Amino acid sequence: MEFPIIDPNIFTIPAVELLGVSLGPISLKWYGLMYLLGLLAAWWLGNRKARATEGWTEDHVADVIFYAFLGIVLGGRIGYVLFYQFDRFLDDPVYLFNITGGGMSFHGGFIGVLVAFLYFGHKTNKSFFEISDFFAPFVPIGLGLGRIGNFINAELWGRVTDASVPWAMRFPTDPDYLLRHPSQLYQVFIEGILLLALLLWFSAKPRPRMAVSALFFIGYGVGRIVVEFFRQPDAHLGLLWFKLSMGQLLSIPMVIIGVTMLYWSYNGPKKSS
Repeated sequence: MEFPIIDPNIFTIPAVELLGVSLGPISLKWYGLMYLLGLLAAWWLGNRKARATEGWTEDHVADVIFYAFLGIVLGGRIGYVLFYQFDRFLDDPVYLFNITGGGMSFHGGFIGVLVAFLYFGHKTNKSFFEISDFFAPFVPIGLGLGRIGNFINAELWGRVTDASVPWAMRFPTDPDYLLRHPSQLYQVFIEGILLLALLLWFSAKPRPRMAVSALFFIGYGVGRIVVEFFRQPDAHLGLLWFKLSMGQLLSIPMVIIGVTMLYWSYNGPKKSS
């Protein structure tokens, strides 16, 4: 199957000269739009939930979304450089700020969001897990949309397969132009649709504090570990310990932490989310 080539730029505004200064060109990219749509969806759903949840306001939701956005961008970039390009960073520390070259890490962005939750909790005297349980069900929307952006960009494609997989694709960014798993779409289904449905179902009824967050940790971690068996490892890293990818090694602690949290939520002091 041939990749359905889509221009990664939705539109481009040509460069203009203003007061002797050249501005532009400026492009709106599908990948950036996916991030924006994910945040808008979380904001809209958060407002709906806040109106039905004691102790939450729409201002609270707006503040968390803003801090989370900063956490995603800063944490995602720092995490990518430290987890996937550390040697390059040691050789050239300025590479951290080379954002035009791309490079974002989910696990780094995830840590950034956790820091944002801690900061918001400090400002409002809300507990960390009160915040994370509130927002966890909305996160898969952004994850799924982000993977659609990866697919449109023809990046982060899957491992080599053959014609026995009828949906295998040849990606124009692959120098070998081989049939590969469209692993971005697997992630759309697992990290986006499936995890969203699971968390919405689970959070529809009162649960012990920390339980919803724990299920997110477990669900994302397990899903990422599975899909990484079909995703091409980063060329400069390859497979690491126990022939696992960096994405898998970073996700295993998430599963362990999530299982521990879930056990504690049902066996420790009870507070409902």
